[in-house]
Amino acid sequence: MRRLDDADVPFLIGGAYAMALYTRIKRETKDFDIYVRAKDVDLILNLFRETGHRVKRTHPHWLAKIFCGEHLMDVIYRAGNGLCDVDDSWLERAQRREALGLPVRIAAPEELIWMKAYIMERERYDGADVAHLLLSCADRIDWKHLLARFGEDWRVLLSHLVLFGFIYPTERHRVPPAFVEKLCDWLRAEQILPETKRECRGTLLSRAQYLFDVEKHGFRDARLDARCQISAKDLGSWTADIPEESAARIPRTN
Repeated sequence: MRRLDDADVPFLIGGAYAMALYTRIKRETKDFDIYVRAKDVDLILNLFRETGHRVKRTHPHWLAKIFCGEHLMDVIYRAGNGLCDVDDSWLERAQRREALGLPVRIAAPEELIWMKAYIMERERYDGADVAHLLLSCADRIDWKHLLARFGEDWRVLLSHLVLFGFIYPTERHRVPPAFVEKLCDWLRAEQILPETKRECRGTLLSRAQYLFDVEKHGFRDARLDARCQISAKDLGSWTADIPEESAARIPRTN
């Protein structure tokens, strides 16, 4: 963090460290997550390469890593599905906190919720993180901004709000009722509208569990939309890197 500060490279703290600051839930992890703008990644990797660290663009469309022995720092600039780009507004809306004795910027709750809401893999589901962030930060959340972040994917946000009310029945009121009603009105209106584009948006939630629908049922992969910053090459390598425990459970047909 000092090296990034000395080089005047903006970054945000995320991951388990940010979750602990907001929710007081601590998890021991082998890595340390920072969020940065995509345009700063090469500069960051070069800075650490110069100090003898091993660096790698693990998945060029969203993630790089900096290694230090058995530990590592994840350098994240968007989500694995090609959405949730880290932009200037992430930096502007960050929370000022202290981490490891240094003054830093922590990713705002709205951005953390946005990023985590799409993670619904068989081996990893971040819905509990979303629920805990809502529980801890509901009173300070900018709901208008959060909705704007999700955009056309507002159903994903609504699904987490529904689960929040199930998980914490006595805390339902902390999500503004008018906000939930607005999304429910959209849901009712959308139910009766015909949809002509036959695509599977499940691939935005899991890179493994909906491949069957794309490969065998003829659904278009929603990650091919222009709004997703992921190339066909990156999509192939991202799919090829699916953990074995998940790949083994993907339904296949002859």
